[in-house]
Amino acid sequence: MLLVTVNLLSDDMSKRTMTLNLSPVEMEAIEKLCEKKQLTKTALLRQCLRLYQVIEARMDAGEKIFIEDKKKAKSELMLL
Repeated sequence: MLLVTVNLLSDDMSKRTMTLNLSPVEMEAIEKLCEKKQLTKTALLRQCLRLYQVIEARMDAGEKIFIEDKKKAKSELMLL
C-alpha cells in the first residue's frame, strides 16, 4: 500500500488534508491519468469527485447513464 496525502479546499476555502491508502496499481492509474490530463493528483481527484457527484445526482433522480461506442452501441453505466 502507498500513502497519498491530498490537500483539499473546503467550502469555506480553508485547506484540509486527507491521506489515502492506495495499492501500487491504483497509484499507477492515478499517475497515468495525471500525466495524460496534465493535472496534479489533487486536481485529478477533484475532477473525479465532481464527476462522481454528477453521476450520483442523475442516477438518484432516476436517470440512466449510457456509454456509446464508435459503432453507436450503448452500454448502461452501473455504479456499485
